[in-house]
Amino acid sequence: MKQRIWELDVFRGICIIGVVFVHLMYDLADLYHIIDWEYPAWFAFIKDWGGILFVLLSGACATLGRRSVRRGLVVLGCGLVITAVTYGMTFFGFHKSVIIYFGVLHCLGCCMILWWVFKRFPTWLLAVLGIFMAVAGLYLDQQHIYVTTHYLMPLGLPWEGFATSDYFPLLPHLGWFLLGAVLGRTVYRKKQTLLPMVNPKNFLVRIFSFLGRQSLWIYLLHQPIISGICMLLMEK
Repeated sequence: MKQRIWELDVFRGICIIGVVFVHLMYDLADLYHIIDWEYPAWFAFIKDWGGILFVLLSGACATLGRRSVRRGLVVLGCGLVITAVTYGMTFFGFHKSVIIYFGVLHCLGCCMILWWVFKRFPTWLLAVLGIFMAVAGLYLDQQHIYVTTHYLMPLGLPWEGFATSDYFPLLPHLGWFLLGAVLGRTVYRKKQTLLPMVNPKNFLVRIFSFLGRQSLWIYLLHQPIISGICMLLMEK
């Protein structure tokens, strides 16, 4: 991508702030039990649809750049590191539900790798597949279908008793990713900003753009920082 489209970075920056907020409240209320807080409806909205928006943005960005497989392998590798760390937490008294088997980084990494195949498809077919996968995934989530094997968990078919603190199965999220790619091919077909009248050097724009560009590092580092703060609060 010769020139970054600033509003995509801004939207991604807003999303990563939402992710940090959701994880902060989860740690305070559920993981460390520092506060007693019932999740309101708006929090559930941010948690569910904020993640979908993040995947949509990733799909759009995949059409604007190159080396999706290499980036996907890096993101997937980071996801596997998180799996190892959260698994290790169970040896220090945390419940096994803290383990992240297939979270947002696993999902995005796989989507980026699979884009190497899907990018050869015409845009109309991507739209059809995206809608089908999204609807199929939402249906599976509503039906609460469980299987005996562990190997179908990434597709949205977990085993009975499955529990995790972050779950982004390929169904429906690969569908959202493909729909994001459709937006990238259509709305951003010229690979330039849709808001040329806005000054990208504006202070707030620059802050959110920076956060969006560093979203992977923020995602990797924010949980250890939040956990450290929570442990300090518990000692007091």
